[in-house]
Amino acid sequence: MIKNIIFDYGNVLVDWNPAYLFLPVFNGDDEKCRFFTDNICNREWFTRMDRGEDMDVCVAELQTLHPEYADAVAMFRDRWFDMCHGDIPGMLEIIQDLKQKGYGVFGLTNWPAATFAEARRRFKTIGSIDNYVVSSSVHLAKPEPAIYQLLLSRYNLNACECIFIDDRKDNVDAAISLGMSGIVYPGTADRLSGFLQKALQPDKKK
Repeated sequence: MIKNIIFDYGNVLVDWNPAYLFLPVFNGDDEKCRFFTDNICNREWFTRMDRGEDMDVCVAELQTLHPEYADAVAMFRDRWFDMCHGDIPGMLEIIQDLKQKGYGVFGLTNWPAATFAEARRRFKTIGSIDNYVVSSSVHLAKPEPAIYQLLLSRYNLNACECIFIDDRKDNVDAAISLGMSGIVYPGTADRLSGFLQKALQPDKKK
């Protein structure tokens, strides 16, 4: 029986995309923007901050490696929230509905320490979840099994009673490998609601 729903944050609760910031920086040139986000400010680099490395240090190191992109790299830190386009419509209502029905609602996110407190203030979806694990505070990151296990142990959860929702299949697969159910975020809150209704159908909770 499913008792707990665990949400990723970026692109599940909040619309986050580096292109929102950097496409205008590169004057709408999609190829230049993609090169920058794939090769300069890329996932490997910002995952270091997700694991708790200091953002100022990471920015300075990357500026030294790529001085021609120094100004753009600084924007990743100085204009971080320009990469966010707000709460994903309908997700707050899903969270509220799950709580009203008696389900436990938890968060498990890869998120840099420098912006997390402000994100909780800015975004109602993130602020509505009181029990969570943030990668940067524990120096782990999805899809490492240890961060899922930490969430389970911190809140005394049984993996078989949890559904984990993330926009990345590798993160969902890691949760499934530990005994959870998993949903790859299907792109809209309405679609997710349909997936959840099916997943929770065997439960007797109303």
